[in-house]
Amino acid sequence: MADAADFQGTSASPARRWLRRTGAMLAGAPLLAGLLQLPAAAPADAAGQESPQAVSGTGSVSVAVDSLTPSAPTEGDTVTVSGTVTNNGKQPVTDAHVDLRVGPPMDTRSSIDTLADKSRDVQGLLGEEVGGKYTEKFPELTPGVAEPFTISVPVNELDLGKDGVYQLGVALSGETSAQPWDQILGIQRTFLPWQPEDADTKTKTTVLWPLISEAHMAAETGSNEQQTPVFRDNALAEELAPGGRLDQMVSLGKGLDVTWVVDPDLLASVDAMTRSYEIRGADGSTTDGTNQELAKRWLAELQQAVAGKEVVALPFGDPDLASLAHNGTSVTGSLSHLKEAADVAEDTVDTILHVKPSTDFAWPVEGAVDPSIVKVATSAGADKVIARSDSLQDNLPYTPSAARPIGGGTTAVVADARMSTVFRGDLTKASASTLAVQRFLAQSLALELQTGKQRSVVVAPQRMPSVNQAQAMAEAVSALQSGNWSESQDLADATKAKPDPAANTRVPPASAYPSSLRKQELPRAAFEQIARTKGNLDKFKVILTLQSRVVTPFGRAMNREMSTSWRNRGVAALGYRDGMESYLDGLINGVKLIRKSEMKLSGRSATIPVTVQNNLVQGVEHLQLRLTSTNPTRLKIGDAAYEEQPVAVNGGHSQSVKFTTSANANGRAEVVAQLYTEDGRPYGDPVTFDVKVTEITPTVMLVIGGGVLLLVLAGFRMYTQRKRAAAREAAEDASAEPADAADSPADAAQNPQAAGERLKGESEAGSRADAPEQPSDPAPDTAAESADPSGTGERVDR
Repeated sequence: MADAADFQGTSASPARRWLRRTGAMLAGAPLLAGLLQLPAAAPADAAGQESPQAVSGTGSVSVAVDSLTPSAPTEGDTVTVSGTVTNNGKQPVTDAHVDLRVGPPMDTRSSIDTLADKSRDVQGLLGEEVGGKYTEKFPELTPGVAEPFTISVPVNELDLGKDGVYQLGVALSGETSAQPWDQILGIQRTFLPWQPEDADTKTKTTVLWPLISEAHMAAETGSNEQQTPVFRDNALAEELAPGGRLDQMVSLGKGLDVTWVVDPDLLASVDAMTRSYEIRGADGSTTDGTNQELAKRWLAELQQAVAGKEVVALPFGDPDLASLAHNGTSVTGSLSHLKEAADVAEDTVDTILHVKPSTDFAWPVEGAVDPSIVKVATSAGADKVIARSDSLQDNLPYTPSAARPIGGGTTAVVADARMSTVFRGDLTKASASTLAVQRFLAQSLALELQTGKQRSVVVAPQRMPSVNQAQAMAEAVSALQSGNWSESQDLADATKAKPDPAANTRVPPASAYPSSLRKQELPRAAFEQIARTKGNLDKFKVILTLQSRVVTPFGRAMNREMSTSWRNRGVAALGYRDGMESYLDGLINGVKLIRKSEMKLSGRSATIPVTVQNNLVQGVEHLQLRLTSTNPTRLKIGDAAYEEQPVAVNGGHSQSVKFTTSANANGRAEVVAQLYTEDGRPYGDPVTFDVKVTEITPTVMLVIGGGVLLLVLAGFRMYTQRKRAAAREAAEDASAEPADAADSPADAAQNPQAAGERLKGESEAGSRADAPEQPSDPAPDTAAESADPSGTGERVDR
């Protein structure tokens, strides 16, 4: 009657299907007992037995199930299984055929794990063969050649009974020349969730959908008004490109009912790409970025995807809470970085995505917690910690709801470890992805069938799924949300669910923290380097006129230095910290004193100029320049051993500051110039130079004075001589004849003596006119003062 019902297209009742399966098992029991008594290598006449024998291990033929649709069938569906079979042996396989085998339902979640670990074991439980026309035959399987197969079977032909998770095996049977009888040479087991009607109490499931990436931006920015950001490489653009990891996370997630968990640093980095930006190459040079449109498109799609959805914002840069708790709390200032990262998270997400996120959740790596991690997580304002059930374990025969109080007003949201970790590993092969999807659904249904009570379950997958992992996650979540045993729920609602009184609320001790995770943590030296950078930044910022141009990018870069993305990337993390520290040192050294050579001081007093150079784009102020004499008995600066003067220098300029000095003795005196901040801390390196004092004696003054007197007397004597000569010439002209008569040749001939005297006078006048200049003549203009730096032995201003 059951067969007739199946033939007419009607489905058998659960009771009838149970009778059929029980009868088949009872009928096969004697045969199975006889088979168990046979040796592993059956003789040739065993080929006529109805039940094929299994060879040891995983078999010589690999079976890959690349797709199974629908993932969770219901009444009236047709299950289609596709994949490939590959002969890995050295001999051809003849009379081969692929068939489906349905095993009994699995009662526990642990049995699902066991079957998944032995999914290719041909010696395991095989299940009942569907048989009939629902097989695919191969005359021969050539070694090394993959052959595709597709089998479609109505779900009512699978004889599924009560609701539950069934084992579905895809087996390849055939013969070889060495073993010429029908035997199973390969199998792939997977899971078939069966819940044809709506469950009475559906499980409320929260799925976290993480948007997290590595640190892409450096602390360095351009010197222009817009402060053009600099990216460490072009990796972010590759993730945003069509088909890239982040592109897939958005396009897959927008069709799902999930809770988006975002790192504000990722949003800030993509937002920076929408404008002008630069990319630093491996050789240190920078090139202009060209992916502005790509970044704009991704942000626009993300804004549409999260509209009306729950968004949880992690602290900026996704700080590694466990590393901070175990290695950073003893370093002064480390917790303040976490607080700063939490403070900027909400504004960053709200500004870019136009949604108000939740910021009261902390997510330690892998959901592993201990008391110190919980303490650090809540120190920045979070009162909910996303843990995982393999850390906060429950000794119960069922899975309790996720939320439970753990003391101090803190709620632990315990994600289900089995469902959260199923998408780990290499899922590039379709068979691995299909198995992960079916295993996820199986665990979810098995959890729902444990009790008749409704529970809230949270799924927290890996932080940065690959493209293949994300695709498998999306397929599984989509099937779950269209199934009959689960309904979606926001993370905030999951935290409000009534805690199970039997659930564990005791945080495991530090000794229980996994050693594998502890080995990945940032070391104490990393936090010490971050603290050193922060100290240098604090000293530097007090002299700046525009502090935000430096403080903001460096503050966000220090948040990135603590990111969880540095786990297992210690060398890269150190390189990032070293690069930022070196860049800051370069900025600090942009404000410095110009080196000076030895100076000569001739006299009892003089002024010494000291030059402050500012190579920064912005101006500096709040600096004091102190000039100190190490030998004040010989050389004093001002009225004491040192003198200070305020300094303010515009960006890209230099300024000379002059100090008055007085000498008391001849010889060398060492002078030290040092910049100080207003709080008295030294800034930059000091500049030390020598001043050679040469005091002028009274004897030298007498010699100089005598020389000046002689020059004055000589000038006076020349002046009187010229006056007398001029008077004599005037007298001679008055007594002489008219010029026209005296000048005629006849007169000259008649009076040769007078003519000779006149010529003599003109000759003397000409000689005086051609004579060299005397000391009393006006001096010519001096040359312009050289602007070149003084050389060795430079003299100071008097």
